[in-house]
Amino acid sequence: MLLAAGWGLGCYFETNDDPAIIMLLRGTTAGAPVTDLHLYFHGVSAVLAALYQLWPALPWFGLLLYGLLYIATVLTFTVLDRLLVGRVPSSHITVLLVLFFLVAWLEHGFWFNYVRVPVLLAGAGVLFAAQRPRSRGAFVVGILAFGLSWLIRPSTALMGLLLAAPGAYWLSGRWAMPILAAALVWAGLGAGVLRVTRSPQAAALAALDVPKANLNDFQLLRPVPRTSSDSLALQDVAHWMMTDSTRINLAMFERATRLEPRWFLREIAPTKLQVMLRLLVRDYFPLLLLQAVLLGWVISRKGLPEQRWFWLTQAGYIGLLVLLGVVLKLPPRVGLPLFDFWVISNLLYVLRPTRHARQLPLDRPVVLVLAALAVMAGPYAYKTWHRRVVLQAERHHNELLRTQFTAALPATALLVTDVLPATYKAASPFENPDAVPAKMLTLAGWTTANPSQAAWRQQLTGTRDFAESMYRLAQQGPKVRWLLTPEGAKLLNQHLKQQQPEKPTKLEFISDNKVFTNVADVYQYYHSQPTQNE
Repeated sequence: MLLAAGWGLGCYFETNDDPAIIMLLRGTTAGAPVTDLHLYFHGVSAVLAALYQLWPALPWFGLLLYGLLYIATVLTFTVLDRLLVGRVPSSHITVLLVLFFLVAWLEHGFWFNYVRVPVLLAGAGVLFAAQRPRSRGAFVVGILAFGLSWLIRPSTALMGLLLAAPGAYWLSGRWAMPILAAALVWAGLGAGVLRVTRSPQAAALAALDVPKANLNDFQLLRPVPRTSSDSLALQDVAHWMMTDSTRINLAMFERATRLEPRWFLREIAPTKLQVMLRLLVRDYFPLLLLQAVLLGWVISRKGLPEQRWFWLTQAGYIGLLVLLGVVLKLPPRVGLPLFDFWVISNLLYVLRPTRHARQLPLDRPVVLVLAALAVMAGPYAYKTWHRRVVLQAERHHNELLRTQFTAALPATALLVTDVLPATYKAASPFENPDAVPAKMLTLAGWTTANPSQAAWRQQLTGTRDFAESMYRLAQQGPKVRWLLTPEGAKLLNQHLKQQQPEKPTKLEFISDNKVFTNVADVYQYYHSQPTQNE
């Protein structure tokens, strides 16, 4: 099914985060291949970087993560299959699994992002082990699945554990506790090891990640700059230019941002709630209908055991949904896994065998589920096809832009840019980012906060200081090309203007007047021009 979906629809990166990671691992946007991403891919990044060095033509990032997605898929569908085998006709099982894949699972491989994988793999491993509570082999599989997920991204692995916990309980009751406890022990020990072994640069990056996310991603913090330096730092953060550690640090966030619950509830939360509700109806309508069918069945069957816990579980899922959608963030790479495990949990409750009624007739609930999936399969297929058309157009446009950007770029030139990495959105996970340019210094994106970037600037210019390194690069003439957005050029000019007033000559970036457009965005090549101080 995964292969058929990939062949028929294609595979597309949901964001440019994955290509940005690949370019770090390959050494395209750093002085050397980056073997430690610090916050994510613990240990895994070193393996991927080594593989890219040995066999650079192969798409190792995509192969590894799609392999793990395949394992998560097999584990999840094995749980559903085992639940029904011998209790309903095999034809019903086959149709149910196929429809569930098409309606609730296909997007994971089609619209790909690395964040999906640890959520799905962790949750699938927990359910697989919980369904076989007396099997040591299943326990090992579950723990290994959670462990791999935790290495890729700890927070999302814990989310997968949380999302799957109710389903694990419906499968085996208190016998699910050992797998849940073992996963938590793994997470706790892993966090402790990271804390002890983390370098000062990595610790600073981890500490900075929280306020940065609260400001940019979640809009929980209100900007209240007190100085011109604070204003420039906040503009940098808004542009994802996380490069100047002398300005962008914990002290700046503590001084220039403020958590104001009343402001958030009045100005931000209503908009986020409207967006969330609109996206729920637009993107998850098949699963909403399936939930309605399952909840209606539970309401009609008053004799089902543990109904109080079932309804408390529904309240918990709704609370988590509101927390993510209104307080934090609910992108598709998180939203669909949440709904998947919510639906699976309810399916496990409705269809689970019990000690007193193992042969409980399941024809009616299964037929209702099949009917709901079948009704939604057509509209969801149209929606998926339309998304494919949009993603294909986006990929083609981005490829055309990259060709235009690099057509006149000398092979030996260093490209300094806040533009190019963003054009890899909708690219294929099975194609490595283009080899042209061979080397880049990126000025925007969350990867700019990685310690490798300061080392890369020092290798290029002899200094880690951001403004001074930009000044020195600007003096290197045509060996360095500057592909920037107008906002990026404006920020660079502000940094140069404030850099070392005692210098006899200041530089500013002037447009080459060749404009590239991408919907609402404008990109241009710039060159530096000296101006005499007054």
